[in-house]
Amino acid sequence: MDISKIRVFSITGHAQSGKTTLAEGILYKTQAINRFGKVDQGTTVSDFEPDEIERKSSINASYLYTNYKDHFIQFIDTPGYQDFIAEVIAPLSVSDCVLIVIDAVSGVELGTEFAFEEAKKRNLPCIFFVNKLDKENADFYKVLNDIKENLTKNAIPLYLPIGKEQNFKGVVPVLEKDSSQVKEVSEFYSKLLDLVAESDDTLLEKYLETGELSSEEIKKGLKKGILERKIFPVLCGAVLNEIGLEELINVILDFFPSPKERPPLKVKINGEEKELTPQPNSKFSAQVFKSIFDPYVGQLTIFRIWTGLLKSNTGFYNVTTKTKERFGQLYLLFGKEQRTVDSLFAGQIGAVAKLKDTHTNDSLGEENFLVEFPKIEFPTPSISQSVKPKTKQDEERISGALQKLSTEDPTFKVERDPQTKELIISGVGELHLNVICQRMKRRFGAEVELGRPKIPYKETITKSVKVQGKYKRQTGGRGQYGDVWIEVEPLERGKFFEFVDKIVGGKIPRNFIPSVEKGIRKAMEEGFLAGYPIVDIRVTLYDGSYHPVDSSDIAFQIAGSMALKKAVEQAGPILLEPIMDVEVIIPEEFMGQVTGDINSRRGRVLGMEARGKNQLIKAQVPLAEMYRYATDLRSITGGRGSYSMKFSHYEPVPPQIAQQIIEEYKRRKEAEAKK
Repeated sequence: MDISKIRVFSITGHAQSGKTTLAEGILYKTQAINRFGKVDQGTTVSDFEPDEIERKSSINASYLYTNYKDHFIQFIDTPGYQDFIAEVIAPLSVSDCVLIVIDAVSGVELGTEFAFEEAKKRNLPCIFFVNKLDKENADFYKVLNDIKENLTKNAIPLYLPIGKEQNFKGVVPVLEKDSSQVKEVSEFYSKLLDLVAESDDTLLEKYLETGELSSEEIKKGLKKGILERKIFPVLCGAVLNEIGLEELINVILDFFPSPKERPPLKVKINGEEKELTPQPNSKFSAQVFKSIFDPYVGQLTIFRIWTGLLKSNTGFYNVTTKTKERFGQLYLLFGKEQRTVDSLFAGQIGAVAKLKDTHTNDSLGEENFLVEFPKIEFPTPSISQSVKPKTKQDEERISGALQKLSTEDPTFKVERDPQTKELIISGVGELHLNVICQRMKRRFGAEVELGRPKIPYKETITKSVKVQGKYKRQTGGRGQYGDVWIEVEPLERGKFFEFVDKIVGGKIPRNFIPSVEKGIRKAMEEGFLAGYPIVDIRVTLYDGSYHPVDSSDIAFQIAGSMALKKAVEQAGPILLEPIMDVEVIIPEEFMGQVTGDINSRRGRVLGMEARGKNQLIKAQVPLAEMYRYATDLRSITGGRGSYSMKFSHYEPVPPQIAQQIIEEYKRRKEAEAKK
């Protein structure tokens, strides 16, 4: 296959802008399918999962291809909702170009801005397609200005609409320069010529001298300007009515980069930093960017080949894990279909089933050609919920199901909280977690209830005390005897626990001292105020007594436990809560609302700094106040804000709130005792 005839791109944009319909239209127009599927009817090639058909909206990236006019066109239809952000980031990381779809009524939206920024990060060429021009209130020129003001001033139409709203009936090429149908063509032709000339010094010189460029020079300069992100073409149409599709496909063939024309990728080859451009006549290298669990074939590993040729049933070297594996049957993905192929070429995206030790972000190659691709960076999950099985049967299925789902989605995490013992799932938003749970029920037959995760509070003391713990029990036969004196004092926050043995003169035999510590540690785990672990204390065992017959391991454990509980009661016990470092990125106009909201959550704003067009707020907020923050931040900022958080330290809970927590604990204990 001629690599110059390959096109690989992602279709991105805001939700409901018509991305899936556009993908369907490309397949239909290039005769890859013989009927034009509709999102509303659940008949598109892209949206094949039951939850996508039900919601009439994409949740997963869908991999498609078509052969047309001697070209192999491979493209990825990505979802528009921010909750499924991983399904946009991974495809963009292996695309050569980005096609951004914009609703002609709504204009530039959050998803449009996100797609453009992600393309910019990767230095990828961008083409805009203004869709739904047949709708009421659709306005091409308003959207064009929107793009220029909010995204790039170098946006330029290659086609202009004929008619408006219900009278929209076609498009006319700007390169025609004169059109009786659309008066604005000559104006935009001049602007296009200016941009093309500015993209190349030789063309600029000729243009300044003659005031004109040949058709061939314009096309050559236009392609160069697109590749170098100096020109951002804008196309238009109404995909459902098949207007503008043919023109778009011609632009894909003529102006989208082939793999060898795309910006080079910065990689390491045999340990050295180098730039890599897809090459067919080279050793094999590929990048794994997605894993899917398929109910029929098991785990599907999706990768892009950057160099060389790959045949089915051949070996490869996993550069990341330093292991050898074998590819089985190779596939090209077409929606839900896996179509078998004998080989894949540099530039193509392929899939293989049942690899044992190969995962998302792994680099594949040969033992003497070790190419390390940059890791795809996914956002950290921002919302967490506890998971409880609905039945005993569900409990057995949950663990494996969640593990498989987290393998598919790098923004979905599963962990068992070591303190609260709860199973916690974390994701990008509430919709994300709801979809995960629905998918778990459908695919694995496991039903769960989601709840608010318990806060891992801790307890500590504020002053030093000395106490005795004495356990003496006499029943028939041998009794029990353990007697300890301990000093308990506060430690610096985060130091957890120190046990100091100051027993001299054999007042407690050496073999019972570990028993005392064991009893103290057990009492620390059980807590005193509200059942939370006691931390940041030093316990010094300095005196005690024993009985030569009745003393035992268990007696000194109980004595140690009794002593600690008595000490904590006298030592000014308090509750501690986890404090999180929070970073919030928002447009400047929301600064007042967001900082006010942080303050209302008992948070402290530590600082602010510019981050491109946005502002970064750094704050510390109690974890207890961060539940549902992802949802609330979206509500405040219209979806334009994002945040991340990580654990910082523990601080005392304010007395009023602490009292509520303690009372709730007591009520719970009383209720349990009555059962």
